[in-house]
Amino acid sequence: MIELAPSILSADFARLGEQVRAACEGGASLIHVDIMDGHFVPNLTIGPPVVKSLRKVTDLPLDSHLMIENPDEFIPVFADAGVNWISVHQEACRHLNRTLHLIKNHGCQAGVVINPATPVETLSEVLDIVDYVLVMSVNPGFGAQQFIPSTLHKMRQLADIRSQRGLQYRIEVDGGVALDTVSDVVRAGAEILVAGNAVFGKGDPKKNAEALLKAATEATLQKV
Repeated sequence: MIELAPSILSADFARLGEQVRAACEGGASLIHVDIMDGHFVPNLTIGPPVVKSLRKVTDLPLDSHLMIENPDEFIPVFADAGVNWISVHQEACRHLNRTLHLIKNHGCQAGVVINPATPVETLSEVLDIVDYVLVMSVNPGFGAQQFIPSTLHKMRQLADIRSQRGLQYRIEVDGGVALDTVSDVVRAGAEILVAGNAVFGKGDPKKNAEALLKAATEATLQKV
């Protein structure tokens, strides 16, 4: 099943509630929240207060992507603020197994993220723990970046490993997902599509979400 997770990083924060509701009407099934600390990535975004406000305007699961150093310190805070999914970077976690269990202990779905230069093989010991794997198809830190085509093989690899090992994790992709790339990522195995600029960048978020989902659904019929 293909799911769309609009990223509020590209939304107009002065109209955040309105824009999130529009994306939901367009078929979004979760809302992606990028948390950046200015250390792990060169940008600073939002904290728990915005998440709490967001929780008031949508019943959809909140998919929080922690692009931060020392994520263990913040997992309880974001869980309390109302997020449902929490993903952490392999590159930021010294004790990844422990961090993933901490997420689950706070009642959230646990995800692991890899940057474009990080091989899938680094995840071999945690794929039986995670609920989803997020493949970054741009270098994290900013929205509206160009898709990196070489990341497609990671999605294929993750789909193959899942099949071979009989695992259940889902495959998420974040970065440059738009009408001109969505077919490729779906055919490569991605099931959860994070899109910020393509949904909120210009025009009506509802119509943009509908168009992306339509293209993604059509691509599933072309998978070989």
